Amino acid sequence: MNRRAFLITATALVTPRLAPGQTLHRIAWLSMASKTPGFINPFVDGMAALGYVQGKNLELDERWGDNSPEALKQKALEAAARKPALFVTQGPALHVARELPGSTPVVFGNSGDPLDAGVAQTLARPGGRFTGITFLSYELVGKRVELLHEVAPKAKRLAVVSNPQHHGDAKELIATRKAAAGLGLEVSHHPATNAPELERALAAIAAARAEALIVHPDALMVQQRAAIGRFSLEHRIPGISGWATIAESGTLLTYGPVLQESYRRLAYFVDRILRGAKPADLPIELPTTVELVVNLKTAQALGITIPPGVLLRADRVIV
Repeated sequence: MNRRAFLITATALVTPRLAPGQTLHRIAWLSMASKTPGFINPFVDGMAALGYVQGKNLELDERWGDNSPEALKQKALEAAARKPALFVTQGPALHVARELPGSTPVVFGNSGDPLDAGVAQTLARPGGRFTGITFLSYELVGKRVELLHEVAPKAKRLAVVSNPQHHGDAKELIATRKAAAGLGLEVSHHPATNAPELERALAAIAAARAEALIVHPDALMVQQRAAIGRFSLEHRIPGISGWATIAESGTLLTYGPVLQESYRRLAYFVDRILRGAKPADLPIELPTTVELVVNLKTAQALGITIPPGVLLRADRVIV
């Protein structure tokens, strides 16, 4: 087989067969993480429910950073050279998409505040090429403080660990302090922007004899969730965060959005844009589905009895 024939054959193998009049929609998926089905699968399912099926009228160009911003930047440029109809970004990959040249629309699922990140003018009217879902709801912050106080009512010294580089972290800290003050709790803040800083922050929390812990969720805290869970158990400090995966790794409670549902919802934005809508006019959404997850194994290890009212409200109990 000569080279030209080989290229034609190879192209035929990777190019979906289109029905007459059908359009092939190329979408680039950007993620800082290593390849995992956790969030991309719900998105693909959401697209299929709207009639976009891989191998038929959808080509999904997946680009994974393997936790390397530089690697993802290079892969994002390669994806951009293929001129996708739009980008879909997972988590901090949003900030890589910001640096790409051109005006290709971006649909994001991100834990930060899009206003603080500078990708939107308002939630109702983003005004640029970015839209999607932010997992950061300041209304949930106070509820987490209340839940932690409900399961550990004797705890008065509350430590907060967070990533100050996470867009919206300062406002989230203000909301945490306000909720804690209303319950008569003392708050100490321990910032961390990487794994070594987090290790030092946790050591400081232990040295200060904190009695309860709040973890502001972001990509760093998810990456370090096992270390946070071990710390909580070792020092017998009950904690709460925002995403279920953190409770699954040993933290006592999480209260926050069901991320898989949010990534499925991103298909709505993609469909609207493919049909001609401008991202500037598509309101950025907050999660509509939240869940309370209780790690009963951790509660037992900490000697904490979860109040019946909390257990009744729990969407999931880890035993």
